[in-house]
Amino acid sequence: MSKFDRIRDLREDADLTQKNVADSLYMHLTQYRRYETGEREIPLSVAVKLAEKYNVSLDYISGASTVKDPNRFGLNSEEQGLIESFRSLNDIQKGRLLERLDVLLHSQSRKSGKK
Repeated sequence: MSKFDRIRDLREDADLTQKNVADSLYMHLTQYRRYETGEREIPLSVAVKLAEKYNVSLDYISGASTVKDPNRFGLNSEEQGLIESFRSLNDIQKGRLLERLDVLLHSQSRKSGKK
């Protein structure tokens, strides 16, 4: 599913017309219609507003994710920050961090087993 299909589906799921959405974005109906049909690329600023409007992630709008709900897993801000930090690491750094996490989890399970 393309990002154009996604914004159309989100609009339809919300029972809104193209005019409703265009008006809420302070743009002409023709311009919005071009985004929905794929005639024009959706600018980041518009994508952000659409994500906020429909309470979905930018990844969902862009087609990079199939998960609509940006906080589907109930992550708090600290947990979201950890994920963002992890994503910014290179592959070697990610591997080292995952190895360290495995050591910590193994150590924790051993301590829990002794009690």
